[in-house]
Amino acid sequence: MNPQQAAAHLAFFRTVCGARGVRSTPQDQASYLEEPRGRFTGAALAVVLPGSTAEVAAVVQYAQTHGIAIVPQGGQTGLCGGALPDGSGRQIVLNLKRMRRVLALDPVEATVTVEAGCRLAEVQAAADAAGLWFPLSLASAGECQIGGNLATNAGGHNVLRYGNVRELCLGLEVVLADGRIWSDLKGLRKDNSGYDLKQLFIGAEGTLGVITAAILRLVPHPAQQVTAQVAVSDPAAALRLLGRLSGAVGEALTAFELMSAFSLELVARHFPDLPARQLETSPWSVLLELSGASSDAGLSDRLSQILDAALRAGEIRDAVVARNASQGARLWAVRNAIPDAQRREGPSIKHDIALPRARMAAFIGEMLPLLESRFPGVRPCVFGHLGDGNLHFNLSLPQGGDAQAFLDQRDALERLVHDRVVALGGSFSAEHGIGQLKRGEMARYKDAVTLDLMRTLKRALDPHDVMNPGKVLPDP
Repeated sequence: MNPQQAAAHLAFFRTVCGARGVRSTPQDQASYLEEPRGRFTGAALAVVLPGSTAEVAAVVQYAQTHGIAIVPQGGQTGLCGGALPDGSGRQIVLNLKRMRRVLALDPVEATVTVEAGCRLAEVQAAADAAGLWFPLSLASAGECQIGGNLATNAGGHNVLRYGNVRELCLGLEVVLADGRIWSDLKGLRKDNSGYDLKQLFIGAEGTLGVITAAILRLVPHPAQQVTAQVAVSDPAAALRLLGRLSGAVGEALTAFELMSAFSLELVARHFPDLPARQLETSPWSVLLELSGASSDAGLSDRLSQILDAALRAGEIRDAVVARNASQGARLWAVRNAIPDAQRREGPSIKHDIALPRARMAAFIGEMLPLLESRFPGVRPCVFGHLGDGNLHFNLSLPQGGDAQAFLDQRDALERLVHDRVVALGGSFSAEHGIGQLKRGEMARYKDAVTLDLMRTLKRALDPHDVMNPGKVLPDP
């Protein structure tokens, strides 16, 4: 692309989106071209910030006509490099942060319709104002955008009861690779009239089209939430507690998080103001939450009874039940601080894995000593959403170790972890997506038929490969 062509492209984008809708200098683009951990960076012809679906469609149609690749971008909280351009400087970043309107809220249907640039916290606030609740719960709620949540099929703490964002989405508006607008924002709970097209775009990371709006399912706001931290001897005991709770309270169990002692040690070290104590110096603990529509004290009493019975049976070591919402929020603050605490501790190698819950304890019991034998001193930081079979099986630099030497072992460590995960019927990507980071894992672990079907869909919807190329799918 010569300078005259680049100038013509920029002029068109400014005509469509206005001067404030285009970033063309390195200084203005810098904040859009690096992911949070600094592992991935890129370069762009322009960062384009459309203000409407019509502007998105005009930009996409122009880009397709001129062979310009488009990288849709949300709040830049992803960890796999899926929303960054390559280093060529020939792609454009399409950031939707100007498209953040709440378009409609229907309290009867319990739905909210929002533009894709709405931050998750803004959607939650709109629901709260109507006496309803949007149950997607992520630590990055103040930064992440709904479009990005949908593009990566975000999960979070409440998947156990409410599902991933896929289950919370009733309809989408999408700009296709040729610039056409496909809209299905009816919000129907039942519509059996052919293919459920929205499912193609949820989790596709912008490789099939640009999500510009969504209609989301809301639920009644819990009248009561009860949070507890429970000390357990090992992950198997945590799973037994999960079974006891599920049988006793059913869907009232909203969240069930596993935390290793080391993960809590990191929080205590780097966030000393947070109450990251380990109950009875236990090697593992569980953070759990129950919620219910009734405001009476029955839920709290029921949880205390269940935990007392588990303690008498020797299934748990200790427990503390939050007496009020403030105490519960502090317990959650500890859990949410673990990723940042590990980042402050130094380099780490992260694994976002999913396994059948029945195999989770065996995996952890096998993997921890195996890692120590193969990579002496490595410090596993294990935490995450045990209730839905998703763990962040992260590995921190050995104490006093050489950072580069540790990172040079990344491939070997990932092979060890992912090979065993897949052998046990699990997934190497539970909720963070693929992006650039895990394309090699897609090639290694996905079967040929699956990859062929994915590539067939990509060719059908984006024959010229202008939508987020180099993401998700491995090279043929």
